[in-house]
Amino acid sequence: MNIFLHELKAYRKSTIIWSFSLVLIIVLFMSFYPSFAKDAEGFKKIMEGYPEAIRNALGFSLGNFFTIVGFYCFPLSFITLCGAIQAMNLGTSIVSKEVREKTADFLLTKPVTRTTVLTAKLVAAFSSIVITNIVYIAAASIMAFQVKTDDFSLKVFVMLSLTMFFIQLIFLALGIIISVIVPKIKSVLTVSLATVFAFYFIGMLADTSGEDAKRYFSPFKYFDTAYIIRHSGFEASFLIAGAIIIIFAIAASYVIYAKKDIHAV
Repeated sequence: MNIFLHELKAYRKSTIIWSFSLVLIIVLFMSFYPSFAKDAEGFKKIMEGYPEAIRNALGFSLGNFFTIVGFYCFPLSFITLCGAIQAMNLGTSIVSKEVREKTADFLLTKPVTRTTVLTAKLVAAFSSIVITNIVYIAAASIMAFQVKTDDFSLKVFVMLSLTMFFIQLIFLALGIIISVIVPKIKSVLTVSLATVFAFYFIGMLADTSGEDAKRYFSPFKYFDTAYIIRHSGFEASFLIAGAIIIIFAIAASYVIYAKKDIHAV
């Protein structure tokens, strides 16, 4: 029994749906760019009426909004939110679905260790996220070249796109730790949405305060798009913070999963 292939096959439909949905969203948003670029001054005056905190929360940056990469930051805030939900769903269901579907006892009586089981499930979920990001980044890049009005840095564009991948890894790790800690999760989607939206609103509150320290409380604020555009790089302190969360959550998940009692009913 190849657990990895079985899990990957189980995620196939979900991966296709999420990939198609993200591509559809970015194609829809990017198709608006030529109209924004033609009437840049008019839209700039409209956006100046919004408080700076609101503009930051929504990905608006008046300094570069009317460039292709600057405009891309706006839909990217919604794209990362959707990506986080996908990753959280995958992470939360890794262990909980065996309990919910009453197959945990069958799986754990097979001649494989719990570490092997969890690793196979984790790699399958990670593969699903990688596939989604490859499809999404390819579609977003093609769309950017189709609607651009000036030359832009593909490197910066790809780096901005990769913020979704990094955020997904964090939420995948958080989903896994929740999956192994909570005895029985009746609704994965409910837990995923509640967790993701809670961190999203915490990030919006961090924007309104203007304090960088509060950004550490929300993974959505670990990657400042304006900083990436200016410096063509990520903020090292937030990359480290994200890596610590991922490593700690996954390591703790292995320890807890190896020792916990798992019931099928």
